[in-house]
Amino acid sequence: MDIATIIGFILGSVFILTSISLAGNLGWFFSFSSIMIVAGGTSCATMINYPISKFLNAFKTLKHVLRVKQLEPANVISIIIELANVARKEGLLALEEAGDKIDDEFLKKGVLLIVDGTDPELVRSILETELIFIEGRHKESQGIFETMGTLAPAFGMIGTLIGLIAMLQQLEDPSTLGPSMGIALITTFYGTLLANFVFLPIAGKLKTRSAEEILLKEVIIEGLLSIQAGENPRIIEEKLKAFLPPIVRQQVGKKDQPEQTDEVGAEV
Repeated sequence: MDIATIIGFILGSVFILTSISLAGNLGWFFSFSSIMIVAGGTSCATMINYPISKFLNAFKTLKHVLRVKQLEPANVISIIIELANVARKEGLLALEEAGDKIDDEFLKKGVLLIVDGTDPELVRSILETELIFIEGRHKESQGIFETMGTLAPAFGMIGTLIGLIAMLQQLEDPSTLGPSMGIALITTFYGTLLANFVFLPIAGKLKTRSAEEILLKEVIIEGLLSIQAGENPRIIEEKLKAFLPPIVRQQVGKKDQPEQTDEVGAEV
């Protein structure tokens, strides 16, 4: 689970609700009609912008907001170095058995292409084409939430205008002006809150997740092509480390180092 997302949402909600409580009654900030205008209007306008299948699929990507990818670049590099050692000792055909044990479909596909003797340029072309389409699908989901983040404040303003028009129709009763104005402003509050606390942060998190996955796949492509070229595993490791920030480079290979034990098997 992504702790930053969870903490941010919980603390943000607490701060907002506490501020509202200090300012007055929480009930003042609830309006079902305002919710319908902002949430309903934003959703419907977004469906006008995008096909229904892509609109619904965008909400399936919400799991990536909370879930941290299990496969990290450092782990991928370690796997590639293992494959490079196998290829160096037993040949490229020996990678087929190792490839069947790989969970990542993109990496497995690349390994099988190499085992089949595919030309290196064609391997790069196939994997980079798939990478382009993966990035395109990611951008579609990000774009949907960015669109909702843009539309929500606009529908909040529309709700405010509706409330003001309704208020102007009741000018003969001054006692209704205050409550009517409050309800009119609530829709703007809802629209701004949804945009800046929900939709745009989700789009930003999806963009971050996409960048991480694209980097991971670029590492895979470069590593597989290096294996196919017969490069030394140590050289491959140093080449792939260049993709990582310095603090992450230190993690590469650490998990593969055996623990030292004494003669009876106890850890030193």
